[in-house]
Amino acid sequence: MGPTGGRADARSGHGADTWSEARSEPQPGGRPGAGVGGRMRCGVCGTPHRAAGAPRAARGHQRTARTARTGGATRTAALLALALLLAGGAATGCGGRATTHHKPGTSHEQASGSVGTLLATSDAAGHKLREVPAEGAPEVQLALRPDSEDGWNLQLSVKNFRFTPDSTGGAALPGAGHAHLELDGRKIARVYGPWFHLPAAQVPEGAHTLTVRLYADDHTAWAVSGKPVEGAVQLTAPAPGTSGGHSHGEAPAQPPQSQQSPTPGQEQADRTVTITVRDGKVSPAPARTELRRGERVALRVTSDRADTLHVHGYDKELALPAGQEATLILTTDRTGLFEVETHESGLVLTQLLVR
Repeated sequence: MGPTGGRADARSGHGADTWSEARSEPQPGGRPGAGVGGRMRCGVCGTPHRAAGAPRAARGHQRTARTARTGGATRTAALLALALLLAGGAATGCGGRATTHHKPGTSHEQASGSVGTLLATSDAAGHKLREVPAEGAPEVQLALRPDSEDGWNLQLSVKNFRFTPDSTGGAALPGAGHAHLELDGRKIARVYGPWFHLPAAQVPEGAHTLTVRLYADDHTAWAVSGKPVEGAVQLTAPAPGTSGGHSHGEAPAQPPQSQQSPTPGQEQADRTVTITVRDGKVSPAPARTELRRGERVALRVTSDRADTLHVHGYDKELALPAGQEATLILTTDRTGLFEVETHESGLVLTQLLVR
């Protein structure tokens, strides 16, 4: 029987058979071990205890052991978490590319960014103005010249500004972003570089005002003294079938696109894709259009509502007037899979697979 009358101490985990009587050991002063049953030794850990207090001592001993084990596990977990945190910080702060995209649920205008001051006023397109000091502020000037085949080539001369198409949609960064091109106050394209080709089909006959405005990556408009940073130029489009400085040699100028007859550009295209958008549905159903590199494809789109066509990868855009057919002619000079979609309605019209 154990020192507690043979009952196992369930609380401590030491049962009656855990304890064994130790041999009498010399005590301080030379006296042999004494007491009821002599000194007892724990069968689990081997620690000697007096018989009368053995279960209590064992309980205390087990608690100490458990505490030591728990503390060790906690320290191990803490060290592991610290190592992971340091590794993550190194990935983003030491050579990694830090993201500039805003948090989920945050609008472009509310995106993080301490550049300038976000004003309560907006530009004509509804984008918030981001005020910056005049000194060192972005600047832009717009110039155009007729293209020898079709339309006009526009040049955006910028100062204190760089185009950053790879971070569009992110936070506002100093002197960075993209531009919007407007015809008589109506947006016709988003511009990601210093050059842009404006097809004649997008400009009706008569006098017009072309405006280019600079935007930050979060789509706020750069502004100085409460006014957007922009440049403008006057443009006069000739009547269809007349020469307006867009001819190549003796060839007639390319007339604007109409539903009744194809343009010379369409006749020169290797492939023509005709698409109709009505009531939010695309006809024919979106599919892949396979092309060889270097082929010219004409995208003929008719939408029942005003929208903008965008070819991803090529960064080509085309205004889609409501109820009128518009055509974008594209030379496929790079391989890959490129989506063609509408900006406002967000519809995929087709995919260009260029091999």
